[in-house]
Amino acid sequence: MSFRIKALLSMALIAWMGLCAPFSTIFAQEMIKIGLNYPKTGLYSVQGLDQWRAANLAAQEINLSGGILGKRILFVERDTVSDPAKAAKNAVELIEKDKVKMIFGGSSSAVAVAVSQVCQEKGELFMATLTASNTVTGEQAHRHTFRLSFNAWMGAKAMSSFLKKRFAGKRYFYIVADYTWGWSSEASIRRFTDTEDTTVHIRVRTPLGADRKRFQRVISLAKLAKPDVLVLILFGKDLATTIRLATLTGLKKRSQIVVPLLELGLAEGAGPKVMEDVIGTSDWNWKVPYKYNHMRGKAFVEKFVEQYNRYPDWAASLAYTNLYEYKYAVERAGTTDAPAVIRALEGHRFTLLKDEQYWRAFDHQAVQSVYMIKCNPKEVVMKDRFHLDYFEILEKFSGEAVVQTRKQWEARRKAAGKPPFLEELPVD
Repeated sequence: MSFRIKALLSMALIAWMGLCAPFSTIFAQEMIKIGLNYPKTGLYSVQGLDQWRAANLAAQEINLSGGILGKRILFVERDTVSDPAKAAKNAVELIEKDKVKMIFGGSSSAVAVAVSQVCQEKGELFMATLTASNTVTGEQAHRHTFRLSFNAWMGAKAMSSFLKKRFAGKRYFYIVADYTWGWSSEASIRRFTDTEDTTVHIRVRTPLGADRKRFQRVISLAKLAKPDVLVLILFGKDLATTIRLATLTGLKKRSQIVVPLLELGLAEGAGPKVMEDVIGTSDWNWKVPYKYNHMRGKAFVEKFVEQYNRYPDWAASLAYTNLYEYKYAVERAGTTDAPAVIRALEGHRFTLLKDEQYWRAFDHQAVQSVYMIKCNPKEVVMKDRFHLDYFEILEKFSGEAVVQTRKQWEARRKAAGKPPFLEELPVD
């Protein structure tokens, strides 16, 4: 072989090694495993998909900027199917088999309660995602669980100030999902709207995933009751089905429909005509950063749009924020050990996609602004480039104005036979 050929081959080999070096470094870099335990299928799969999208967007950003303490994020995914037993089993596997350092995700309060218990027993961190039952950071609160989303108490208190101005003394009818979030939301709304008399303000409970005939019967009962306010404490496909039936039967024309958790996936599932004039509460939607000029929030929406060709929903904002808050807490603690990360989160104030929030130390509830919102007319929705301009923000309430006080929290804990404090952390 001639000297020239050998030289060319050597140069080619050096160039090839140079190109491969960055990839070799990436693959050799130590990873941090995080469990994404979310509803890939089932009733709440729409919200699950946006959690997955936003989590992956955040992970891409974090990994490109050096990871978490120099470690790249690696998701280990499990499908909860929004079933508490399945979600708890997943959590055990994620911790014991996959050795994850944190679990997040989910679109059900029953799931959150089940996973929270597992993480407390196993000593790992759980950052609950889409869950609004008061019990998650109330009666069933644990030291190893943090809840980013607002809870039923906060939403009901914000909503009541709006409803009492317009519907004081009017008749309500409640259709309630028969599990912890439904019960919690109903109790909170009744308390703050003075509609606790169930003989006047009737309630019907429905199981998750009930068939259309069941919802038809419930809507027929509601129509006979002639309520001024129809409160639909439902989520996902159950809510979409019920609102369509209320519209088809004419009930929507005579009753103001109220939805405690009003978010993009729900509105899109029901459709713009059906959702017109429905009111409810939220702690974030894609309009919030534009209305209040939150730069990081706008950047998130625009990057999400660029990657997925649609706006992010509420679940997306929660997943994205949870992952970044975990990153920052680990970096403050200097370790992924759960007790140190928990201490770094407790009482911490932060601003990411909206105005300032903080993790309350005694119950791990995120205290934040809550918004009263109303669904836009169909024409407004359809003018949008994605046909997703569903919400008008009517009013903003500060977190401190709507959150349960420590005294109220302690009273609920005692009534449930629980101590008025969370579990102790291991001593370092």
